[in-house]
Amino acid sequence: MRLSSFQGLLLTLAAIGGVFLLVGMPPIQAGFIVLGLALLALPAWFSAPVVRVVGGALLAAVLYLFLRLPLPPALAIVLAAAVGFAAWCYVPPRILRRVCVLVPSMVLLVYVTSLLMYSAPGSPFAQEKAASDQVIAAKRAAWGVPESPTEFFKIYMTRVLEDFDFGPSLTVQGRSVMDLLGPAFPVSMSLGLTALVLACAIGLTLGIRAGLRPNSFADYSSMGLAVIGISLPNFVIGALLLMVFALSLGWLPVAGWGTYSHLLLPALTLALPYAAYIARLSRAGTIEVMQQDFIRTARAKGLSEREIVFKHALKGAILPVVSFLGPAAAGIMTGSFVVETLFGIPGMGHWFVKGAINRDYSVVLGTAIIYFSIVIAFNLLVDMAYAWLDPRVREDL
Repeated sequence: MRLSSFQGLLLTLAAIGGVFLLVGMPPIQAGFIVLGLALLALPAWFSAPVVRVVGGALLAAVLYLFLRLPLPPALAIVLAAAVGFAAWCYVPPRILRRVCVLVPSMVLLVYVTSLLMYSAPGSPFAQEKAASDQVIAAKRAAWGVPESPTEFFKIYMTRVLEDFDFGPSLTVQGRSVMDLLGPAFPVSMSLGLTALVLACAIGLTLGIRAGLRPNSFADYSSMGLAVIGISLPNFVIGALLLMVFALSLGWLPVAGWGTYSHLLLPALTLALPYAAYIARLSRAGTIEVMQQDFIRTARAKGLSEREIVFKHALKGAILPVVSFLGPAAAGIMTGSFVVETLFGIPGMGHWFVKGAINRDYSVVLGTAIIYFSIVIAFNLLVDMAYAWLDPRVREDL
């Protein structure tokens, strides 16, 4: 007897829960994770009308959480309801299906991160001097950090939902998480966006150049560079760039932040591995598009090769790249943890690493939430860009 996909999902979730229980995870923690995974998978079975209703309602609820602090509650409700109704009427189900996944995935991310932090050895209240259990208990109560990760998750989510506040830093006295991450956010965004632009520019140039002349020197040299970029991790690339351009030639500063010269080396370090992937994808897309019938028709009309490439072939050639931009943006943002530490950049990755080392739970969770929101936003933009580039996808929406 063949199982339906929904029955297969239930069996998979039951198996995951059983594995968690076998490894010693408390039932309440295993049950919460399984419930979160179920909520993530359920939108795949929603029909288009259900997706519109649920997605519009969740979008209105999320928007209300952002608007209720700067605006009067009544006005925030009206604006959120208007946006939710407009989404229900006009936003394609494909986009709203992602919104249906957004809320449970965010909650699950915070909960799993809390479990991982509590599972790691050490404590945010550990000091060189041994403190009594009463002192540690008093500190936990004062900072709102109970011994149970589930209780900490409840306290943290209540604080975020009620006040949109990530709480105080547990290791940097007198500073809140927003005080630390507020100045660091534009630094990380500048670095990440610059790296993404460089990755697209370098990768598309090499890939389209190789795809227009397959099995030529241009093809072999471009793909050779791409293989090197894929093979080397970014911390190795960063060290090589530092030795050549900063230490040997002295053209660029070794570390720090403040000028465009400080931005170039870390952005290249982040960009080069993803430029290699983009080069391979754009090469394959270019070769495929240049063999299509509409390209032969354009040549028969007497169009120049430049016009054929830029007016007709380019959209189809970059379709695989657009699909890759969502994961690429996520990788570039999260990869900045290592690069920011290597180059001494005061971004969010710097605070994430310090928070993880010092067991500063609030800083780690605040950074994770911000990065996850950025990844979701990039994925939504990729979906819309893909629909604009490919009419077939646009019709499916």
